[in-house]
Amino acid sequence: MGERKKRRLLDAMGEPATIIGPGAEFHGHLRCTGHLLVLGTVVGDCDADGSVTLAEGGSWTGLLSGIDLIIAGSVDGDVVAGDRIEIRPGAQISGSVTASRIAIAAGAIVDGELRSTAGAGVHRFEEKRRTDA
Repeated sequence: MGERKKRRLLDAMGEPATIIGPGAEFHGHLRCTGHLLVLGTVVGDCDADGSVTLAEGGSWTGLLSGIDLIIAGSVDGDVVAGDRIEIRPGAQISGSVTASRIAIAAGAIVDGELRSTAGAGVHRFEEKRRTDA
């Protein structure tokens, strides 16, 4: 029997394979496999063959594309997920968002079009987990 499906996208992600740390800046086209964790700044486009987490305080300018995405920072550009995207409280996106499944937390800001490729509606939620550890 396969691994039990996780309810939240954050629960299903494993350890990061590629990290752009706080204070780091990357300019150019980024390709990666596995999990990408962005705590710093990226200016350019991304083709991630895996999950991408743009952490709180992280920023992205350009096309952000991956299988599963968690956005808690700011994006100036389009966001495309092959499967699902979770937009966390405090996230800011200026551009279109495209995914099979889209979940947006209270407090997130999206200035652009929301497109569900599976025809499902956008799921809205309030974050109930503690973020201070």
